Amino acid sequence: MYKTRSLPNTRIDVADALRGIAVAGIILYHSVEHFNIFTQETIIHALPSDQTVGDILAWLLSGKMYGIFAMLFGLSFFIMNDNQQQKGKCFSGRFAWRMCLLFMFGVINIAFYDGDILMLYACYGLLLIPISYLPSKAVWCIIGLLAIQPVELFCLLAGFEIDHTRFYEISGVINNAHEHGTFWENTLTNLRYGFEVNLRFNVFSGRLTQLLCLFILGMQLGRQRMFYNEGRNLQIWHMVLMVSATIVIALSFVDFGEVEMWLKPIYNLIILLMIVSALVTAWYAFEGVRRVLHHLCIFGRMSLTNYLLQSIIGCSIFCGYGLACYYKLGITYAVMVGVGMVITQYLFARLWFSSHQRGPLEGLWRKLTWI
Repeated sequence: MYKTRSLPNTRIDVADALRGIAVAGIILYHSVEHFNIFTQETIIHALPSDQTVGDILAWLLSGKMYGIFAMLFGLSFFIMNDNQQQKGKCFSGRFAWRMCLLFMFGVINIAFYDGDILMLYACYGLLLIPISYLPSKAVWCIIGLLAIQPVELFCLLAGFEIDHTRFYEISGVINNAHEHGTFWENTLTNLRYGFEVNLRFNVFSGRLTQLLCLFILGMQLGRQRMFYNEGRNLQIWHMVLMVSATIVIALSFVDFGEVEMWLKPIYNLIILLMIVSALVTAWYAFEGVRRVLHHLCIFGRMSLTNYLLQSIIGCSIFCGYGLACYYKLGITYAVMVGVGMVITQYLFARLWFSSHQRGPLEGLWRKLTWI
């Protein structure tokens, strides 16, 4: 059974920066996807660069930003849990209540944006409670098992194919509401089908086990204090960077073919590790990098608020009940809209933190957690 090492858990600025990068990346890629509106209509303002921009951002952001967010979620759980253990208190019941609150935030978010992750994260988060009691060796074994995509590997070896018909059906219903429905029709459709379609998408995309893997990995990296500049931590991050970069380069020239459903999520996971290790090593190695990324620390400290804001703003821009930009803007212009959203929300965060210690929803979540 794991027991606290009674070491101080000071605020990890690089984790805030990573969280800010993840949320900003999520906003940009949601803009690429027109906030989950995949129309068959002709795009009015398209550019020749659209396909290239879409491919680059898909490689860099798709699945990676949500993954970083999940990993840092696990890290936050460890810090809160460890702090309570050091006080001789059990955090399990309080964390379960915290996940109930997160699920409620997710219900609010999914009323605007059908691609909400908070409800699923709340469910995944509950699994951290029993796993947190296990010794590190057992936890590493679970991480390794989940990292090899066991569901996809079983399907590949057994010749079994998961039926995604229902996923396609409800995705079509939701997409039609986004394009042609009123605000309330969108809201009711999202509330009815949103959680189901997200769960089915996690199965479809291979994220079902990978996100849980990243939750647990974040917790374990917290145990190992890997985000602090201590001991051999930077050497380990350097090694992770070199190995992951080598594998990414090698797999970039490989045609996955019939094993794509199994190998592509693993490939995305390795890209994620490459991004995280590169940012952590650069953070501690270069003062200039820290100064630049400090702005993203501010953005990351308001990650929950920013995530809900991007749903409200983005859907009002791209959905049919709003400005209906889903068929007006090509990918390049849509990314420019995403950049504008990031800048606007960053300025709001700076203004808010000039007189508050926590973001609006972060403060509310904390108060309700400890009610």
